[in-house]
Amino acid sequence: MFTKLMPGRTTAAAEGDVVVLLIGMRINHFRGVHHWLPVMLAMTRMLRELRAERSRGLLGHVLLTASPRTYYVVQYWESKEKLYAYASAPDMFHRRAWAMLNRKEKKSRQHVGLWHETYIVPEGGYESIYADMPAFGLAAATGSLPIEGRGRSAAHRLAHRSGVK
Repeated sequence: MFTKLMPGRTTAAAEGDVVVLLIGMRINHFRGVHHWLPVMLAMTRMLRELRAERSRGLLGHVLLTASPRTYYVVQYWESKEKLYAYASAPDMFHRRAWAMLNRKEKKSRQHVGLWHETYIVPEGGYESIYADMPAFGLAAATGSLPIEGRGRSAAHRLAHRSGVK
């Protein structure tokens, strides 16, 4: 699958605060596939669920690997409130997946590790540049615009404020 390249230099069209969730797993023992595969499949199911219900607040995500053992997702959310609401919603798969994992935790812990980090980045605390790239990361989640729309230097892009020309 090829994504259309955007020639030249662009930046993310994000406005306001940016909510970034990094969430992942580490396979501690490959032979414990019956412990770590359900965790991996649960994440893909949650992402499918969130894509189907855009109103839940997930703007976009990137699946990444840090090693043959470590996989993670960078997620961009509309707000921390929508992230919290999804995580605790009784009708969404996250609650069920977390409950299943907690029931199996003592046995699974030795086979699979889990982690997440959440960042609320205020406007003026992020900037981006993409050169001859398809939409990626924050730009894939929020849209992109020519670099001139935010400034040619990182300092100018960091100084950008919504609604201020």
